[in-house]
Amino acid sequence: MGMGADIASTGNVGKVVGAKLTRNEILQINGLVDAGLYLNPSDFIRDAVREKLAAIKVIEYHDVDYETAKKEVAGYFQMKGEAYASDASTDLQLDYELVCKIMDDLEKEGKMEPVK
Repeated sequence: MGMGADIASTGNVGKVVGAKLTRNEILQINGLVDAGLYLNPSDFIRDAVREKLAAIKVIEYHDVDYETAKKEVAGYFQMKGEAYASDASTDLQLDYELVCKIMDDLEKEGKMEPVK
């Protein structure tokens, strides 16, 4: 799906953005509209854009010292049981590499089960 560079202002309501879709994509969208899942193709596209933006939200990491971060990670895994380092990084807003180092240290100290 190529995004066109056409952007026209429509006042305070928003902006109109031109996008080229394949014939198959248009048919699929129209099928969803016909099934009553969306009011019209624009409704589908707005929903798809909102969903995509929410999925790739920017994560701001908070700056804490190593020991504080270690306590947060240990508590997180006690609460969750099992989780990926990437999930802990996102949920705790800590740098991924830092979370991996802390997990390794917790495993060496016997405070965390090794990842299988």
